[in-house]
Amino acid sequence: MKISARTRYGLRILIDIAQHEADDAPRSIGAISKSQCITSAFISRLAVPLKRAGLIRALRGISGGLRLAKSPEDITLLEIMEALDGPVSILKCLTKPKSCKRNKRCPARSIWTDLNTKIRDSLAAITLSKVMNRIGVTDTSGDYCI
Repeated sequence: MKISARTRYGLRILIDIAQHEADDAPRSIGAISKSQCITSAFISRLAVPLKRAGLIRALRGISGGLRLAKSPEDITLLEIMEALDGPVSILKCLTKPKSCKRNKRCPARSIWTDLNTKIRDSLAAITLSKVMNRIGVTDTSGDYCI
């Protein structure tokens, strides 16, 4: 299992928005692009599934931009990953049992299921707020890179 560029960049976008939540104005895609060195086009593509998952709100208009739809304490890494890349699963057969003919009689299935559950639980325990605290992003001054 690898963490995709979509997830890595999506997390950076959410951190950037969260870092500027104290501002009255939404965070513009251009401002995020400049501070995170991510193209505006890629940010726009990632914003769609993040919005669909209820993680961000997009405000239109001249003073529009992106805001978090819920607090950083309520956004988990699991939600971010699944919004951008689909269900987190170490094996296809765990999310799509019909993809494997041996699914019902697989001797290792319970091991893979337990491991997958532990990974998902670990990702669900990591909130956007915890990530920000861990990397030292607690104020709203300046740009940063992770």
